[in-house]
Amino acid sequence: MSHYPSTKTPPPKDFLWQHPYHFLALGFGTGLMPCVPGTVGTVPGVALAYGLTLLPWFWALMVLGALTIWGVLICAKTSKMLGEEDPSVIVWDEIIGYAWGMLWFPWEWSTALAVFVLFRFFDILKPWPISVADASIHGGLGIMLDDFLAAGFAAATIGVLLYGLPGYF
Repeated sequence: MSHYPSTKTPPPKDFLWQHPYHFLALGFGTGLMPCVPGTVGTVPGVALAYGLTLLPWFWALMVLGALTIWGVLICAKTSKMLGEEDPSVIVWDEIIGYAWGMLWFPWEWSTALAVFVLFRFFDILKPWPISVADASIHGGLGIMLDDFLAAGFAAATIGVLLYGLPGYF
């Protein structure tokens, strides 16, 4: 396998197919979008979040937990192969992060859209403590953790709006 020095110039499209880890870490190819790869890469998370609603909540939690742990591994391996700490082409963290944000709510398109917007907002803005985690924790765990925290901020915000201010949505 080749080693690509930086994703400042995106890896060639065949990188996606060199290993199943890359295919997953790059969000089935959505991370290769030239503009806003994190936002585009979050879209498969919508399908995952919806799919998780078909499972009993406990099993959805177990599946998402396993995908998160697996994500630490695939993000670490892919970022190492790309030679960059947190390449923007890696979007598995966005996929899983969004699904964590939606896990706590019944599926409704208005909630799904609100979680999507707030998740992206917090992931891009990175308020404290997300910014601290992003700057100080590295490797696959660091790649996944800031999105997990952004999902928590989004879910907490939606939770307050849905349950703290009845009738808001």
